[in-house]
Amino acid sequence: FDGVAIRLPTICVRPGKPNKAASGFFSNIIREPLNGQEAVLPVPEEMMHWFASPRAAVGFLIHAAEVDSSRLGDRRSLTMPGVAATVGDQIAALRRIAGDKVAGRIRREPDAGIERIIASWPRRFDTRRARELGFHADASFEEIIRTHIQDELGGKFAAD
Repeated sequence: FDGVAIRLPTICVRPGKPNKAASGFFSNIIREPLNGQEAVLPVPEEMMHWFASPRAAVGFLIHAAEVDSSRLGDRRSLTMPGVAATVGDQIAALRRIAGDKVAGRIRREPDAGIERIIASWPRRFDTRRARELGFHADASFEEIIRTHIQDELGGKFAAD
């Protein structure tokens, strides 16, 4: 067997409708406001997490299929690079791109259960080896949002 296993960051902004996954709000607080809808934020804005856009994830999968396996040696598992950002960073990026009205569609509704789950997850990773093998992350959370607007919304969002 000549393959490689890759661990992806949380994919954000996921297309589609909101779901009940504990991590779903990371996408919901961006996707729904851009679509003119309210989104619920169940955790504090200080909560840190680690992200990649769907476009970056596809790039990771393609690059993994093409990487020179002789460079992998016996270590065939790689953690992909991502963007570490707080929920507050996400909201600030949304506000810079789409304005106060769009960012104002986020309603704070604390959920201790979701907060407990998310707080137990790792927030930062050593991705040096993946980067040395040519895997590239999104440059910023703003880039993740702009990619979503371009790829999923045809370059437009509900500003009003």
